[in-house]
Amino acid sequence: MNLNGEPIVECVPNFSEGLNEETIRAIVRSMQVFGVSLLDWSMDATHNRSVVTMAGAPDAVAEAAIRGAGKAAELIDLTRQTGVHPRIGAADVIPFVPVRGYTLAQCAMLARNAAMQIWRRYGVPVYLYEAAAARPDRVNLEDVRRGQFEGIREAVKKDAKSRPDVGGPDLHATAGASAVGARSFLIAYNLYLDNGNVAAARAIAKEIRASNGGLTGVKAMGVLANGRAQVSMNITDFRRMPMDRVFQAAEKLAQKQGARIVSAELIGLIPEEAYTPDASWLRPIPEFDPAERVLERKLERPMDWPL
Repeated sequence: MNLNGEPIVECVPNFSEGLNEETIRAIVRSMQVFGVSLLDWSMDATHNRSVVTMAGAPDAVAEAAIRGAGKAAELIDLTRQTGVHPRIGAADVIPFVPVRGYTLAQCAMLARNAAMQIWRRYGVPVYLYEAAAARPDRVNLEDVRRGQFEGIREAVKKDAKSRPDVGGPDLHATAGASAVGARSFLIAYNLYLDNGNVAAARAIAKEIRASNGGLTGVKAMGVLANGRAQVSMNITDFRRMPMDRVFQAAEKLAQKQGARIVSAELIGLIPEEAYTPDASWLRPIPEFDPAERVLERKLERPMDWPL
């Protein structure tokens, strides 16, 4: 894809399924639209969640996301789905991110138009968040998802303030609702400790996250992932909060808990601006390859869409 040409938008839809590969392949296949490049997709069995990264022409990316939401509603039944990650919908979160030649405000309009189409085509209501939010109490995604699918499903029946921004008032019976928004680049970064002490991971997460007075723009939770203690983080503003500082703070907190960070992983891609060779936060990631993990570089060599 030519980065010097038309505007480029990234979309990183999160789906509430991380166990059935064929389901996710079908959802990814449904998003193949002319003008959209598939950059990455991954499944997480512990979180029972999958993340897809795509980029391209704004309207084409929006159409791909809408189709993905529809296929997810067809294939994922939240009444039978469980996992450690909070979720409100089959297509749980659909953020639009400006990459080049497009503003955050334009992404917000793109998100709102996509939300209307998701409701009209598939009957899945939408909550708008971050830059696309229609209400100040729905800017933060964690506020939108409070109560999760089961809690919100009951809340909308009793409280008009809980109802979706687009569609509804009830949630879709099996697909719930989607959170659709516009935001800047977010880095999803997981750290693994040298033991299965999930209490240590939770203590680290509690101290490092912004909502508890920790690091600006850091969201974190501690979970048990495949028998290992994991600190799962979203860094929402890597410019204000450099990734090396996040990693170094996590290292000190791990030592305080009598633990050690032994490996790390990225979910999705990072922007070129966040990449520095030999950065301390990248060293624990096995075989990190910037050609595969840096968005602008991956745009030059996108993945093939699943057959």
